[in-house]
Amino acid sequence: MAFIFYLYLLYEAMEINNASAGGYFILVGFSDQPWLEEVLLLIISVFYILSLVGNGTIIVVSQLDPQLHTPMYFFLTHLSIIDLCHMTTIVPQMLFNLQGPDKSISYVGCVMQFFMSLGLGGTECVLLAFMAYDRYAATCQPLHYMNIMPPHIYYSLAGASWTIGFGNSVAHTAYGMSLPRCGHNMIHHFYCESAPTIQPACEDITTYKKVIFVVSIILIVLPLLFIVVSYGCITWTVMGIKSSEGRKKAFGTCGSHLTVVSFFYTTLIYIYMKPKQTFSQDVDKFVALFYNLVPPIINPLIYTLRNKDAKGAIRRLFLGKKGRK
Repeated sequence: MAFIFYLYLLYEAMEINNASAGGYFILVGFSDQPWLEEVLLLIISVFYILSLVGNGTIIVVSQLDPQLHTPMYFFLTHLSIIDLCHMTTIVPQMLFNLQGPDKSISYVGCVMQFFMSLGLGGTECVLLAFMAYDRYAATCQPLHYMNIMPPHIYYSLAGASWTIGFGNSVAHTAYGMSLPRCGHNMIHHFYCESAPTIQPACEDITTYKKVIFVVSIILIVLPLLFIVVSYGCITWTVMGIKSSEGRKKAFGTCGSHLTVVSFFYTTLIYIYMKPKQTFSQDVDKFVALFYNLVPPIINPLIYTLRNKDAKGAIRRLFLGKKGRK
């Protein structure tokens, strides 16, 4: 019932503010640097295609290859789905705005970007923490791993990630998009990210910004601390493994996850938890561009190039019997 109520609030917010915003917003983006827009149009197009291919491959391979029907690849499939959805939510509109003078986005389109980017970002934060727990169970409790991570457990963890991420997003979207803007429809960003989108509001949003900061601690810092503790335990366990081959394999698998976590959380903490006006808006835009483009590309590369099981599954999928030799 609470979720339905939040959806109703979101609908009311859209109805009220659609008219006050004139039915659209202007995404300023990089319009003050036309030469940069041409470069970004090419780079973003390439990154989008690579992301579709890379994450699409992981999803297909993880579903079709029985050897990858494990908790790790189940979580990785969800991570790839998040990356694909996130890129598809933002990139097509970016490409449209970069290729011409029209920098507008419809009100509904802005609401969807606001809602999806917050929801997918929150889901990924929680999912990465659960992936760290999975690696902890596999490395530190190998004999009990199947009891710790049976199917109903990792299905529930994945479901909890999506519920927490989008539950938070529904609440913020309903409130953030209902703020009065008094005709101000300029957003100094290249997509409807939460902070730049609420900035034009013509009422005091100091308290709401504090709420965003507290929520950021819950959804960003707490999962990150959980990940750090998990990998501290993993490192301690791995150092006690006598076999150098065993240590190498454990560090290889866990190192992939840590690399993904480092890229993701470094940019996320900067975007949502940096001190007010620490750097210029241009710096904020480039950090956001890195956050939106790079992780969806490196995730499939890291998890496939550094993992024998994934590489073997890809060979079996595309080469058939030859890939089994």
